[in-house]
Amino acid sequence: MKSLLRLCAALALAGALAGCAAEEVWAPEEAVQRAAYSPGGSPTVTLVTMISNSSGSGGHSALIIDGAQRVVFDPAGSWHHPQVPERNDVLYGMSPTLMGYYMDYHARETYHVVLQEVDVTPATAASLIASVQSYGAVPQAQCSLSISRVLSRTPGFESIGTSWYPVRTMNRFGELPGVRESQIFDDDSDDNLELLQAQARAAQTQAVAAEIAGGL
Repeated sequence: MKSLLRLCAALALAGALAGCAAEEVWAPEEAVQRAAYSPGGSPTVTLVTMISNSSGSGGHSALIIDGAQRVVFDPAGSWHHPQVPERNDVLYGMSPTLMGYYMDYHARETYHVVLQEVDVTPATAASLIASVQSYGAVPQAQCSLSISRVLSRTPGFESIGTSWYPVRTMNRFGELPGVRESQIFDDDSDDNLELLQAQARAAQTQAVAAEIAGGL
């Protein structure tokens, strides 16, 4: 009887873990190469934290790495765009316009966005890009955990440690030397699905216009 109970418990645990598994997304190489965007300037790393305006708790974390190209590590994130190829939570082609869409999606009447930027060497930026590219798809509720794991394994960021909580990771990141912090507030509706759909429609309109112009 005990053996049967242990077997049932093991099967239940396996089922729960399977339910937490992240969905893998893998854009074609051609799309990733075509979308690649380089912001120029010195390499930087920016921690992005979404904070509840009512409770002050953290709702989400993301990491912007500006190196040879810009990638955004958006673990278990819900934002997507037709012009942005994704490979397991790593977003490519994040130009200033698309970064604006991303921030606008997250900053709304219920949440504001905290940006913490720090300068890094080209080697550190390259190492971080490689780390997020190899991390794999991230399950729900593990955004801060995955980012803090990546950072804490990188020289210069060891003090961040690992944490499940976005605000704790944000506070530790803020203690790094030379961090520049800014915030984004917006009074848009909390229904950001409607905004996401509007951004997609705008992209489709631009694509059609470009196709027509190319045919002239």
